[in-house]
Amino acid sequence: MAHIEMDLFQWLGFGGMLCIVLAYFLLQIGKCDVHSLTYQLLNLTGAVALIVSLYVHFNLGSFLIEIFWIVITVYGIVKNLSNGYKKC
Repeated sequence: MAHIEMDLFQWLGFGGMLCIVLAYFLLQIGKCDVHSLTYQLLNLTGAVALIVSLYVHFNLGSFLIEIFWIVITVYGIVKNLSNGYKKC
């Protein structure tokens, strides 16, 4: 059985992944709306955590998707600031 050791950056990436998966899960079960601040902040937090982890454990494909994820999420936050937020 292999022993897996995770460093701080891997744990940070794991936490980021959990944030994104939690946001998607809350959306799917109807607890959050795409216009809710909670949904968008979970996505942003997750993507930023993954970007930081990728600084040490680089993967170009993952890095690029997280950049797009951050840009799109920030756009959504700015757009919804003017329209008001729904509660999650």
